[in-house]
Amino acid sequence: CVCRSVSQPVLTQPPSLSVSLGSSPRLTCTLSGGFRVGSNDIYWFQQQPGSPPQYLWSFYSGSDLHHGSGVPRHFCSSKDASGKAGRLPISRLQAEDEADYF
Repeated sequence: CVCRSVSQPVLTQPPSLSVSLGSSPRLTCTLSGGFRVGSNDIYWFQQQPGSPPQYLWSFYSGSDLHHGSGVPRHFCSSKDASGKAGRLPISRLQAEDEADYF
C-alpha cells in the first residue's frame, strides 16, 4: 500500500477580540503554507451562547461568494487583496452580535 501525504492549509484567527458596541471590528482568518482564498473554500460561522453554529458566509474557489439565510445586514465578507485571508467586517456592532466566530 502507498500513502501519499498532501499538505493542508492552516487557518489562523485571533483567539479573542474585545470591542465596544457601535464600533466596526473586522475579523480575519489567514491561510498559511502558500494557500490562497481563491483556490480554497473558506466558511464563516457565528455561535451565540447556548445555540448551535449559524452559517454566515463562504468563499468558493475563485471569487464566488455565498451567504446564509438570516445574516444581519451590518455583516459583510471579503478577502484581502493578497488572497491569503478572509475577512468578516461588522459595521456598528450591536449587543446581539456577541458570539464566537469561526
